[in-house]
Amino acid sequence: MIIIHAGFQVQTDKENDFLAEIRPLIDASRAEEGNISYDLLKDTEKEGSYTMVELWEDMDAVKFHNQTEHFTSFTAKAPQYFAAPPQVKLFNAQPADKK
Repeated sequence: MIIIHAGFQVQTDKENDFLAEIRPLIDASRAEEGNISYDLLKDTEKEGSYTMVELWEDMDAVKFHNQTEHFTSFTAKAPQYFAAPPQVKLFNAQPADKK
């Protein structure tokens, strides 16, 4: 399983526009084959801070997702909402060894 954490620092005066723009991405991504979950979380302590937590079956699903119209459309428009560049971390999840 592939886990992605994409951190966004959104300009506070553009937060509503950001949320309206990202909603179609979330809905369409959740419907993709290979998607396990796709959730936008808002930081309760830092204003304008969000994290997209994505779970995918495998790297092929991620590669397909990154080429979809809903993803490329969002990524083309998203920079206008950001106060800083996104911070993306990718994890290849493996079960922990239980000894």
